[in-house]
Amino acid sequence: MIKIYNWGRRKVYIAIALLVIVIAIGVLGYRFLSDYSWVNALYMTVITMSTVGFSEVEPLDDNAKLFTIFLIATSVSIFAYSVSVITEYIVSKNDPKRAQHRKIQKMINQLENHIIIIGFGRNGKQAAVKLSAYDKPFIIIENDENVINKHQNDDLLFFKGNATEDEVLIEAGVRRAACLICTLPEDADNLFVVLSARQINSKLKIISRASQDASYKKIRLAGADNVIMPDRIGGDHMASLVVVPDLIEFLDNLSIVGRKSINIEEISFEDMFDDQKERTIRTIDMRSRTGCTIIGYKSPDGEYIVNPEADTVLRPGSRVVVLGRPEQINLLNNEFNI
Repeated sequence: MIKIYNWGRRKVYIAIALLVIVIAIGVLGYRFLSDYSWVNALYMTVITMSTVGFSEVEPLDDNAKLFTIFLIATSVSIFAYSVSVITEYIVSKNDPKRAQHRKIQKMINQLENHIIIIGFGRNGKQAAVKLSAYDKPFIIIENDENVINKHQNDDLLFFKGNATEDEVLIEAGVRRAACLICTLPEDADNLFVVLSARQINSKLKIISRASQDASYKKIRLAGADNVIMPDRIGGDHMASLVVVPDLIEFLDNLSIVGRKSINIEEISFEDMFDDQKERTIRTIDMRSRTGCTIIGYKSPDGEYIVNPEADTVLRPGSRVVVLGRPEQINLLNNEFNI
């Protein structure tokens, strides 16, 4: 829709340019062939182009008559075309759907480091709920207009289009995005979107869904950082409820539902320590300051340590995962300005 609108605007520019060229030819022709004044030459050109049927300003000689025939032949179609294009553009600007599209595109252009969700099925909805709980900026690309109309009033930013087209990804701001979550039902479509998005933005974090085991490696090779198989995760979770039910129920209670009920938080040390002083888990004293317990550490090289030692050095670019009650997590957020 945005491309159609932009093309319509270019057509208006072309139509106006053609009108100006024809008017200039007509004015110059009558000015020098019939020695009309500039005003009379312009008047004669306009009435000739519009075919209103007024008589000549002054008698025309043979050369001027031949020029008038040429002007009529070339200008009538151009004049009619220009009027239709300009009228269509004015009407389209008042079209509510196009006005809504322009509004959405303006909002998208203001986004930076946002998340793009591809598809709004079951997985896409869950991703939107989680991102909303964390107040993360995101946009949803959905090709089904019925789905968009159904959820348009849920304070969600939708962009209608086929995500397998590069133009749609670009208009959704994939070059400025921080992450792309691809939840389309068909693995082939997910593969194509991942491949296109990776080519457009090499730094983009891409998370994709996969349904078939054979698609897992292909989507990873196409450029996805993580590939999730919902059916496998669901089956494993149900089996775990039989094997270790108390453990799974405990882990379910740690699920992050929203900011007010969060039990797990992640802290980045990218910019926190700018004085180059070495710090360890022991020296930041997080347990006594906030009540939260550090249960995981990720080094800048991507190495994970579960239940790290107190003397583990916290280097710039590292991350820690902490566990605590909601009020302790809130204190942590305030203490470390998360």
